[in-house]
Amino acid sequence: MKVFMLGWEFPPFISGGLGTACYGLTKAMNQLDVEVTFVLPKMVESRYVTHVNLMTPASLRARGGGEREVWGDVTTWKYDKLKNITFRTIGSALQPYESAGDYRERIEETLRRKKAMGGRGKFSARELFGDLDYENIAVAMGGSADYSGDMYTEVHRYAAVAAQLSLQDDFDVIHAHDWMTFPAGMAVAAVTGKPLIVQVHSTEFDRSGEHVNQMIYDIERRGMHAADKIIAVSQFTRSIIIERYGVSGEKVEVVHNGVDRNGRNAGVENWLLGDGGNLEDENIVLFLGRITMQKGPEYFLRAAKRVLAVMDNVRFVMAGSGDMMYRAVEMAAELGIGSKVLFTGFLRGEDVQKIYRMADLFVMPSVSEPFGLVPLEALDNDVPVIISKQSGVSEVLTHALKVDFWDIEEMANKIAAVLKYPPLKVTLQNHGNYEVRKLRWKDSAAKCARIYEETLAVV
Repeated sequence: MKVFMLGWEFPPFISGGLGTACYGLTKAMNQLDVEVTFVLPKMVESRYVTHVNLMTPASLRARGGGEREVWGDVTTWKYDKLKNITFRTIGSALQPYESAGDYRERIEETLRRKKAMGGRGKFSARELFGDLDYENIAVAMGGSADYSGDMYTEVHRYAAVAAQLSLQDDFDVIHAHDWMTFPAGMAVAAVTGKPLIVQVHSTEFDRSGEHVNQMIYDIERRGMHAADKIIAVSQFTRSIIIERYGVSGEKVEVVHNGVDRNGRNAGVENWLLGDGGNLEDENIVLFLGRITMQKGPEYFLRAAKRVLAVMDNVRFVMAGSGDMMYRAVEMAAELGIGSKVLFTGFLRGEDVQKIYRMADLFVMPSVSEPFGLVPLEALDNDVPVIISKQSGVSEVLTHALKVDFWDIEEMANKIAAVLKYPPLKVTLQNHGNYEVRKLRWKDSAAKCARIYEETLAVV
């Protein structure tokens, strides 16, 4: 089986859960001898992306071996540890988790700097992206030959180049991850005639509630209806796809995410407070994720205030960054708990493992969470979890405390219960850790492979 896979983040090109999911899935497919060509935009470093260290494919040679070749503005490379996976990066200005406003602001700042240096106020596609003939491709696809900071134009430009790349590859099916790649998946299917499978990790209703961006919603809807099959990461997401996008339930299958086992290392690290700090006498309650409306940071802080009213030896740690970061800091101060809340910023690598080693409890109060990988990682590190009932991961976890995201009183009661009663904490740790061992990426990959085969049999 050969798969042409479209995504926009992958380690080390990673900003969040989607990159983690793509890595886990492709790694498992590699072990199943499924051959994957993974196409993603080549991220462009920017001062607006402060929460992630973006790298180029060339840096992989120093980090772990591999071979690469460059064709026009498309770089192809293989990683030694993933023998069946080929990666291709397109010279694109896309950044993961950017809103249209963020994208426009980033480009406009670049244009202002160019004007200040005496340059023109508008880039051509060739200036911005290199020697590949984007002008002719973009015009042929119905776009503009000039690039002026429109994220949606860029999504279709990515689609045009992906379509051209696909004509050089031999594959059986197309697998596109989330809305930014849906136009690319449709374009590749149009020029190759291969079946299209789209995987929905998050919908616009998860990200924006009822205030959806109509253009993004329209792209999601067109991609879902154009696909031969849709993979949802949870029953929760499947129901949104059916009810909000008008898709037949027969077309949508659920493949839950997995987790890569790391195991917990002994020892407590008091690195958050520096040399003069000490957290050994305090319970640590952890929020780890993007600090955005979708993740419910305000409910976490309001629950924290209630817990601190009955317990003093608790420290709440918010690890992550996002558009609500500064509002969360202000809110902690307004609630009078600023001295009891620590903000770490975005964490990666060993720092994530350190924070798990310190935590006594992990809380995910998400307003709308299609799946939620972090609770699995927490349990894998022997950290008990409280999760929102409005999450896909609640479908696969039994030994986790569950609460409606808006019920801050109940959330506070459950946080206090875990911290006050060691037997409850130990039970959640032991049974939760055992339970999470059954959620393997290899099972997710095997389900995807089955969906590929079934789709090929009927198209």
